[in-house]
Amino acid sequence: MIVNDLLEKENMSRYRLSKESGVAMTTITDICNGKADLDKCAAGTLYKIAKVLGVTVDSILENNSTDRTDYRCSFETFKSNTCHHVKDMGDIDFIIETLETDEIRRLYERRWYREALYLLAMIDYLSRINSLPICTNYNDIRSKKLEKPYFPASVVVSYAATGDESIKEKALANAIPEFLRFNIVEGEVRNVC
Repeated sequence: MIVNDLLEKENMSRYRLSKESGVAMTTITDICNGKADLDKCAAGTLYKIAKVLGVTVDSILENNSTDRTDYRCSFETFKSNTCHHVKDMGDIDFIIETLETDEIRRLYERRWYREALYLLAMIDYLSRINSLPICTNYNDIRSKKLEKPYFPASVVVSYAATGDESIKEKALANAIPEFLRFNIVEGEVRNVC
């Protein structure tokens, strides 16, 4: 189990991880004993654990997967992880790291289009608000978009519960243009816990 290995490497007890991360001791114990499926843990829980252990959520999930080359977390988890990375690193460092690792191209070539387009939208958005020039390395990808609008889970659930079409209309009206260009409805990337 990757979390046990990380605890051993950091010479950290489960109790200390619980205290420093704010994650309940029972949850930490369940994760370490293999009773809790990491793929089904809340993104916030994984984020808190990863932050204390000095790793990314993706690295925990990838190392937990039996087939590490093809591990793909849920899109909602990917979005949350991306927003947390921006928050932790800062806009400029996030842009630099993403462009240096060529993560957008890597995701696109794996045909993980939602993730590639989300990451490109984030780079374009952060570049705009920081008055930076747009990186032209991805102009071929910028001409693509998802087949239909992808709404956040909160919008989908609200719409399903009420049937009120104005929920989707409001989300579309408040969407960040760089994301909407790719048919991704994203209105908030800063307000993450």
